Amino acid sequence: MKYAAHSLMWTAEFTEKDLHLFDKLKRMGFDGIEIHTNRPETLPKKKIKEKMNETGMKCTFTATLDKETNIISPDKEKRKAGIEFLKERIEIASQLGSDVLGGVIYAAWGEFTGKVRTNEEWSYSKESLLEAAQYAQEKGVVLALEPVNRYETYFLNTTEDTRKLVEEINHPNVRIHLDTYHLNIEEESFYEAIKIAGEYLYHLHLCENNRGIPGTGHVAWSDVFKALKEVKYDRWAVVESFVPAIEEIARMTAIWRKVAPSADAIAEEGLKFFKSKTVESV
Repeated sequence: MKYAAHSLMWTAEFTEKDLHLFDKLKRMGFDGIEIHTNRPETLPKKKIKEKMNETGMKCTFTATLDKETNIISPDKEKRKAGIEFLKERIEIASQLGSDVLGGVIYAAWGEFTGKVRTNEEWSYSKESLLEAAQYAQEKGVVLALEPVNRYETYFLNTTEDTRKLVEEINHPNVRIHLDTYHLNIEEESFYEAIKIAGEYLYHLHLCENNRGIPGTGHVAWSDVFKALKEVKYDRWAVVESFVPAIEEIARMTAIWRKVAPSADAIAEEGLKFFKSKTVESV
């Protein structure tokens, strides 16, 4: 696997002042950095390309839909806006040499109706993602759908449901993005969840159960790495957490206390831990 760290641990909006993260993460031993793309107008794409060439680091990308770009909305204009939103992020990923756009890109993140998911919403998501996937195929980018916990969405919480949606869309550029933080809440078994994703697993976030330093909580990491080996997962594994200092993200992810000494500690110590688990699983 190739290891990256998520930029959201240090900044809510990746701008030119954050380019130093390429050097920092390279020194720590990472292969890349994951960048959140919800503010593309401030993203220094040319400078990012220069840092990628200078450091040899790669980029992966995530995004989250909101209520104005909600592709499961009954409002056709919002669904249309959501598809355009995804196409714009696909274009960014393609321009910066990435083959993946992950995250909550199948419904609005943090938006609730107070009811269970409907068949109509399921159909809207399928139709919109299929249109976005056709564009993504032209750009060499895969849409990786991330099921998240019930407090962040009511639409996709489990690997089984996510695989069902992917199979019904039936397009090679729609796959699964798993995150161990969410698996810890919603799944009965880390091992079984990863096995259910199987050949559809295309992107991965590695997080401790409390979003602290990986290896200090109760995530069953041996089961995680055993399953990853069995499904022959060899793509990106991204260390992700959030800190109270990034207020916008902390609010959405309910990070109200310090779960680790620093984002640097989560990234650096997490990477060392994961590399040791990788060696164990060989």
